[in-house]
Amino acid sequence: MLPFLAMIVVIYFFMIRPQMRKQKKEKKFQADIGKGTRVITSSGIHGKIVEVHEKDNTITIETGAGKIKFEKAAVSMELTNALNAPSVSKK
Repeated sequence: MLPFLAMIVVIYFFMIRPQMRKQKKEKKFQADIGKGTRVITSSGIHGKIVEVHEKDNTITIETGAGKIKFEKAAVSMELTNALNAPSVSKK
């Protein structure tokens, strides 16, 4: 019985808890994005947010081809943070 409980504790701390933490960060990121932010969607479309629609939880992104409406959940946190991170120049 003790090994079974130990296995459940290990699974919780190494698999479930980090996933819950990641989901919480993603939800906060989606709530904080606003007009003028440069983003990358999970499908790889680059653009700048021109409108935020809180009513239906969508955003309008301006790309080189025009304006496209997306769900906020379609914006990738990792790719967007990498895009907006300050570049480090090597000397």
